[in-house]
Amino acid sequence: MTRQHTYATVVTWTGNQGTGTSGYRAYGREHELTADGPPPIQGSSDPGFRGDPARWNPEQLLLGALSQCHMLSYLHKCAVSGVVVTEYTDRAAGTMAETADGGHFTEAVLRPEVTVAAPEMTEIALKLHEEAHAACFIASSVNFPVRHEPVVRVAGD
Repeated sequence: MTRQHTYATVVTWTGNQGTGTSGYRAYGREHELTADGPPPIQGSSDPGFRGDPARWNPEQLLLGALSQCHMLSYLHKCAVSGVVVTEYTDRAAGTMAETADGGHFTEAVLRPEVTVAAPEMTEIALKLHEEAHAACFIASSVNFPVRHEPVVRVAGD
């Protein structure tokens, strides 16, 4: 039997500057993303599309979701494989191509920097990134390549 999970969010546009969408430059791209439980995320469009650079844009949120999902899958794989991770940082990057009919991501690159507790954990820690990628719900849902450039260090080195 297939288990299903459902998710619900609410996006509320807050950028009406008094005349609604009466023109391309007449409205703000500001909005809030909410869900039951966590605090709101203040959103906008990318600054290249008249957005507020102090707010999250959808492209950043997509890249962040990929990075979070990989990290969570990876930490699980490490825990059940006896690899003790003591630090994890990912400096992810994504590329979007703008086209005449809109745009699309062409790739995302995750660059996790992982610290493990002991030298003998290094090799399996590197290999587990492949398993984490295969297990990541978000990566398996996108239609562009998600590459990984992991680095594994040993604590104290």
